Amino acid sequence: MNRGFLFKLLFWILLALPAAMLLSGFWHRPEGVDAHRFLHPSGEFSARLLIFALVLTPLSRLLPHSGIVRWLLRHRRSIGVAAFGYAALHLFFYSLDKGAVREVVSELRIPAIWTGWLAFLCMLVPATVSNDRAMRALKASWKRIQRLAYPAAILTLVHWALIDESLTHALVNFAPLILLQLIRLVRLLTGKKAATIG
Repeated sequence: MNRGFLFKLLFWILLALPAAMLLSGFWHRPEGVDAHRFLHPSGEFSARLLIFALVLTPLSRLLPHSGIVRWLLRHRRSIGVAAFGYAALHLFFYSLDKGAVREVVSELRIPAIWTGWLAFLCMLVPATVSNDRAMRALKASWKRIQRLAYPAAILTLVHWALIDESLTHALVNFAPLILLQLIRLVRLLTGKKAATIG
């Protein structure tokens, strides 16, 4: 078996393991435990994987010689697709928790809910074209589509903060992404300033 394929397979198993545990916990849950219990962990896994996928580019600029960062960067599409998969799982538990379509629709006007739906839609488009065939067909447009992950991250942060009724927990998780993006912006601006002076 090809070594690269084996590593990729093991990586996908690692990404899927929490989902398997959540689904197993749901199907074998004790009497009286409903889908609501699985909402938060599935949402957190989605958010953290999205953050993980987005930190890799600025991290690779800070650590250009890191082998593990370069390897993860090559597999960023898998991480992004997994983030969407956990978002879909989160939606699955949410739908079961509500129990009826009219209940889901009735909550769409609530900011804590529609921000989550918008984040899901922003993740849906890049996830559906995260394959080699789509990359070849879309060419330069492919990267622009993948940038929808950034508004998805912002909407996820807002959704999380509104659901928790506190910004603290969400910000703690998003802090690495915010910090690395700020460093990236500062380096970009200082680089431009130096080029202008020179």
